[in-house]
Amino acid sequence: MEKKTCLYDRHVALGALMSPFGGFIMPIQYTNITDEHNAVRQHCGVFDVSHMGEVRITGPDAERYVQHIFTNDVANAPLGQIYYGMMLYPNGGTVDDLLVYKMGENDFFLVINAANIDKDVAWMLEQKEGFDIVLDHQSDYYGQLAVQGPEAETVVEEVLGLPCKELAFYTAKTLEVAEDNEGETIIISRTGYTGEDGFEIYGSHDFTQKAWDKLIESGRCKPCGLGCRDTLRFEVGLPLYGDELSADISPVMAGLSMFCKLDKPEFIGKEALVEQKTNGVAQKLVGIELADKAIPRHGYAVLTPEGEPIGEVTTGYHCLSVDKSVCMALVKNEYAKLGTSLAVQIRKKVFPGTVVKKKFYDKHYKK
Repeated sequence: MEKKTCLYDRHVALGALMSPFGGFIMPIQYTNITDEHNAVRQHCGVFDVSHMGEVRITGPDAERYVQHIFTNDVANAPLGQIYYGMMLYPNGGTVDDLLVYKMGENDFFLVINAANIDKDVAWMLEQKEGFDIVLDHQSDYYGQLAVQGPEAETVVEEVLGLPCKELAFYTAKTLEVAEDNEGETIIISRTGYTGEDGFEIYGSHDFTQKAWDKLIESGRCKPCGLGCRDTLRFEVGLPLYGDELSADISPVMAGLSMFCKLDKPEFIGKEALVEQKTNGVAQKLVGIELADKAIPRHGYAVLTPEGEPIGEVTTGYHCLSVDKSVCMALVKNEYAKLGTSLAVQIRKKVFPGTVVKKKFYDKHYKK
């Protein structure tokens, strides 16, 4: 049975199209995906991302434990720094991709994907033997809003009254909330999953509901569903677990080696990644631009110009910001070079395409 976020009733009241996603009933769109996509690119949009999971790791061995399960390097991390990376199986396959927030000395806040919450927490618990840590699964406590777009900073400051200007890209801080939620501590960060400037706000369900209401009532922040969240992240080349990463797709295959610090003494899956980097991988993730307006979808076959199957599409759309039909696809390594001619089978027709960079639209983060 799918779960509901603390904002479910508000989505229904706004007439959102609701659909299962990651074990939750979530809003896919309110008006239409194009309007919501453009609102984030040009102005400001707010997403309910309360379905995401949160895990707090504290205790004397917290840093050592995070180093063990996480591909990126958090050793001696400055307070408030955020790191993107993965948890891996020993064979290099991906358990999940996640964000790790350094909130204090031996205090780490992990944000994991909704569909993987139970699996991830079970995996983390399995790895904690020999580490003096406390693993606090906090997903049921937190709601989360993502305020995204070039006007996001102004909206968060002026509508929500939350100071955020001084936050650098990929940093976070805690804030004590005044007024109705006096005494409550929230977390605010600046990462974004849209290619635009953006903030993530984590708080109690009550706080999240009140903040959502303020944003919607202000008229300065358009409610946005997961439909445009996918089109936004896709066209700037950001991966989605289950599409571009999975138990069968390693970070090396996905082109995410930069988030795997192989000079760290150890982490689960390191040996497999070293072997892949040394000897190469059979498949790589590429971008493909089609010459036609046809739209490639997840699972569609990628072919050579002669019709030989060599891979499949992971995500595909008509890219709204650049007016092109593009996709990301996992293909045999020998066909991954930029400029290679390929084709995608869309239903019964075959459409020619070319291997291009996976970033179809330039990011506009504030750094």
